[in-house]
Amino acid sequence: MKSNLPYRPILRLPKSKFEKIIDGLGILLFAAANVYLIVSWGNIPSQVPAHFNGAGEVNRWGSKYEMLIPPIIGLFLFVLMSLLEKAPHMHNYPSRINESNAEQFYLHSRKLANLIKNICLVMFAYIIVQMVRVSLGEIDSLSIWGVAILILVMFASIGVGLYKQTKIK
Repeated sequence: MKSNLPYRPILRLPKSKFEKIIDGLGILLFAAANVYLIVSWGNIPSQVPAHFNGAGEVNRWGSKYEMLIPPIIGLFLFVLMSLLEKAPHMHNYPSRINESNAEQFYLHSRKLANLIKNICLVMFAYIIVQMVRVSLGEIDSLSIWGVAILILVMFASIGVGLYKQTKIK
């Protein structure tokens, strides 16, 4: 495949066992957080934390219906990233991609997109649970360490992924 061609081959590559396990964990945790929100809905007061500052303290309160925003965003990201995973030929690649290494690039890129998607699901699950707990008075603030660790894991995954991509011949 020449780099000046306007297309790349479309390959149907089955998901690996790792991708299926990570998908299952991400979906399970995100669904569990949403079930927790639904079960707790009747006990949630009309005013809930709507925004947190960098220290995890509530700096804006809003309607309890604002608690529906993280599940909606999480679901939107899940759908968008799942669609992106299905089209690795549309991802951005270095100019050295060709017919002999396209499959390696596609698999690598799809696995990285899968991992990022599921880290985002876990992060939204964590935020949903913490928002419910703050609104119910179980805790005073969002533990910022959980979000920070998940963001660090996501950027580390991206860094490792980019490094591994440089090793594809």
